[in-house]
Amino acid sequence: MDKHQGILDLHPGLVLGFAITVIIMLLLDLGVFNKKSHEVSSKEATVWSIVWISLSMIFSGVVYWVFNTDGAPESHALAVEKFTQYQAAYWIEKALSVDNLFVFILVFGFFKVPKHLHHKVLFWGIIGALIFRAIFIFAGIGIINLTYLPEMTIFGHEVKINVVMTLFGLFLLYAGIKSWGEGDGDDDEDFNDTPGAKLVKKFWKVSNNYDGDKFFTIQNGIKMATPLLVVVAVIEFTDVLFAVDSIPAIFAISNDPFILYTSNIFAILGLRSLYFLLANFIYMFSKLSYGLAIILSFIGVKMLIAPWIHIPSPISLGIVGGVLVISVLVSLLFPDKKMKEKLEEKN
Repeated sequence: MDKHQGILDLHPGLVLGFAITVIIMLLLDLGVFNKKSHEVSSKEATVWSIVWISLSMIFSGVVYWVFNTDGAPESHALAVEKFTQYQAAYWIEKALSVDNLFVFILVFGFFKVPKHLHHKVLFWGIIGALIFRAIFIFAGIGIINLTYLPEMTIFGHEVKINVVMTLFGLFLLYAGIKSWGEGDGDDDEDFNDTPGAKLVKKFWKVSNNYDGDKFFTIQNGIKMATPLLVVVAVIEFTDVLFAVDSIPAIFAISNDPFILYTSNIFAILGLRSLYFLLANFIYMFSKLSYGLAIILSFIGVKMLIAPWIHIPSPISLGIVGGVLVISVLVSLLFPDKKMKEKLEEKN
């Protein structure tokens, strides 16, 4: 079996299975369990978090099975590699998502979004992420494959340097160093000045009040956008900004676009339930930003040294997992009281 053969070549039916699973779950989520807008309870959020994490872990098992069907030692080694690639990409995206939940809280607080409408906003934010992440990941892999320099000798070794991966590595190393110790967001930011809000206001007049869970309303015979549409647009553009860190980071893990996309999407799909589960306790993860700074820096270094030194996916997964566990434990032991006070003010 070719080590560089991807899931798309090996098992096209898995692509259809993934697509059907996601569509069915989204239809059940919005059309059955959340047909009417309501405030999501901690119990409901816990159940959905377990469901999404379980689905993602089951899928990683399917990835292992697909690459290990004949049981040969080479197939087993490749299956382990693909499995750990999926797991590493999944937990990197999940961790970055948790770190950005505080921004969502600030957005909802700024626009005074009623709690029973939070789920709908995040749902449509997820739909946008499904589309934009596909564009970023598949286009990114294509560009990376086109930007390898001719083989050259550097430090006594024959290497093929990739221009895009080198730039990503430098960016992630810079982002990791810069983000060390930074807060989760500026709670004084005016989200009306963000690109998403400006885009909506460019095409429609925006009403001053919400109209239930509607994106548009009629006032004095004029069709107007409601603040809810503005919030969705802000969340969508915020997710695009989040992807600037997370997408380059997972390119260091694998060059298989399907593994990267599925792990990324499963992590994002569980973000809504995770938001409702952790929104009131995000201060207990205040030190996660330090862990993410280390992870981004590690991945940046991994990209830069890749032409000379290959760090296997199992080692990458171990480092990422270890840093995340330690940062969460430190956060639980030393919670941020100031962040807790800010959240209480927002609520």
